[in-house]
Amino acid sequence: MRSYHLDSGAGIDGLAIRWHDDPVPGPGQVLVAVRAVSLSYRELMVLRGDYVLPVKPDVVPVSDGAGEIVAIGSGVRTARVGDQVTATLFPSWQDGPFGAQHLPQRGGSLDGMLTELAVIDEDALVPIPDHLSYEEAATLPCVAVTAWNALTGDGDGLRPGQTLLVQGSGGVSLFALQFAKALGARVIATTSSPAKADRLAELGADAIIDYRATPDWPDMVRELTAGQGADRIVDVTGLLDQSLKAVAMAGHIACVGFVSDTAPPIDPRVLFASGATVRAVAVGSRAQFLAMNRAIEDHRLRPVIDRVFAFDDAPDAYRYYASGKALGKVVIRL
Repeated sequence: MRSYHLDSGAGIDGLAIRWHDDPVPGPGQVLVAVRAVSLSYRELMVLRGDYVLPVKPDVVPVSDGAGEIVAIGSGVRTARVGDQVTATLFPSWQDGPFGAQHLPQRGGSLDGMLTELAVIDEDALVPIPDHLSYEEAATLPCVAVTAWNALTGDGDGLRPGQTLLVQGSGGVSLFALQFAKALGARVIATTSSPAKADRLAELGADAIIDYRATPDWPDMVRELTAGQGADRIVDVTGLLDQSLKAVAMAGHIACVGFVSDTAPPIDPRVLFASGATVRAVAVGSRAQFLAMNRAIEDHRLRPVIDRVFAFDDAPDAYRYYASGKALGKVVIRL
């Protein structure tokens, strides 16, 4: 079999493909023939060497993938050869709150999915929704679960009639938009691209703000919500000072990333005055993944895919994703 390998910080040119003997699943494990993987922002951080979690040397990269079980080890209870599955990003995080015991993660401290064959623990498997292709299912483990957790993981959850603000058109924001519309919410989206604005509208955004043309976009959010602000915000930039200006009293801000290089410090007086909850979101548990997939099946949702590359062209897929041109997921097909 073939696998890609890299050292964190080596950049795209550090991706190397190598041949290996086919692995054999051990007790409680299955062997998955990977059919597709997808890239997310964490993969660029691994390439640059600034990913926030440990990355082992010579790692097989990419957390997100989908495939077919082709062999099972002893003691496997429910998985069967032929099952179509994805794998969780944090294999040990089954349910409940996140903790240090769950830090081992696929494509970082553990080998990932940019390989033809992957050995995966049975309890880290998630069945693919029956209407999705391998390419679509490969987009789910990181950004989709993150978006689902951001909207539902605080014990309250986004409710019909509430307003959600999503920032930009990255993977988390697009999934949050789709989930919010399925849950009956109103969605305001920010972007700086007219072409992307049109696509966000096609996906169901009720209002779109050009944040370059409207630098005081939090004021526009309040104008669009009769002065109340957004009930929930999925913050992917790390510019929480702006989100606090746009959130409703006692609203909820899910901080899922920090693509901005710098961010001003948060004034605790502003935070206190907002009455808002600011919650850091680190993907999600297997239980949340399963709940999300039930919603995807119930509403027949389909992930947004921008472009699909061949396995041999994986470096080109990384380069295209890094260019920022994609609207939707960049997928590598095996």
